[in-house]
Amino acid sequence: MSRPLLVTDCDEVLLHMVRHFRDWLDSEHDIDFSLEGNPFAQSMTRRGEGDPIDEREMWRLLGGFFDTQMDKQLPIAGALEAIAELQRDADVVVLTNLTDERNAARTQQLRKLGMEARVFTNQGPKGAALKRIVEEHGARRAVFIDDIAQHHASAKAEIPHVRRLHLCGEPAIAPHVPCAHSVGDAHARIDSWDKALPWVREALHSGD
Repeated sequence: MSRPLLVTDCDEVLLHMVRHFRDWLDSEHDIDFSLEGNPFAQSMTRRGEGDPIDEREMWRLLGGFFDTQMDKQLPIAGALEAIAELQRDADVVVLTNLTDERNAARTQQLRKLGMEARVFTNQGPKGAALKRIVEEHGARRAVFIDDIAQHHASAKAEIPHVRRLHLCGEPAIAPHVPCAHSVGDAHARIDSWDKALPWVREALHSGD
């Protein structure tokens, strides 16, 4: 029988991202980035100009960040320790919304931080990819963790028996992130790993 399976996002769940992105935009591109919950493009303004940058420029900057700054991303408090503990009796994989050519870099990034896990890259809502991963693994119990509400809605629609935890580990944006739990798309909302770990462990092993 397959071990239980945890499928987790990376940015703002395992590693800080927006705080590093903000600092990089400030120092390298003279762009101010407000961490107040607005869509990315609407949060970014070139210094001395009042209008937000356009979406095409936003994607170019995000790509540049992931191509050059991933080694500077720091772990969310308690995340890597929690994953190590969960890996004792469950399998853990990462489902991250990066383009496929960045899969190896993300895998290496996590390995340098001491986390060995298979990485799946994805674009768009994550439900279909999550379904493929869970079915390939054959897990009787599975948990999905992500910081973005739309991915929980997608997961619920595609594979509803998977337990879903909405976790945003970045305090600067967590209060502004729409809550998947409040609308019924996640089973819980917990934004710190010290409180999330017991919930995940219970969801993975309850009834064993």
